[in-house]
Amino acid sequence: MREPEVSTLLKAVPILAALYVVSPLDFIPDVLPIVGQLDDLGILLLALEAFVKLSPSRIVAYHQSAIEERRRFSRMPHDGPIIDAQFRREN
Repeated sequence: MREPEVSTLLKAVPILAALYVVSPLDFIPDVLPIVGQLDDLGILLLALEAFVKLSPSRIVAYHQSAIEERRRFSRMPHDGPIIDAQFRREN
């Protein structure tokens, strides 16, 4: 969620799923035992799966390897061209 290369619209998917879980409006009411909670769980799992599948694969791979290696969060390094220039101001 903190990766700047992932679009804001895509980051909204898990947030909207979390809002659905805490919302009193449901497809299946929570008053029904077990089934009411399963639809919340299903929506949450589908949203997380969609978030991972729709995110760029190189970003997902980088962060999955970081989780496996138990590294702290860091942004994915840039692999594109870097422009190195000096700024000069004329008075």
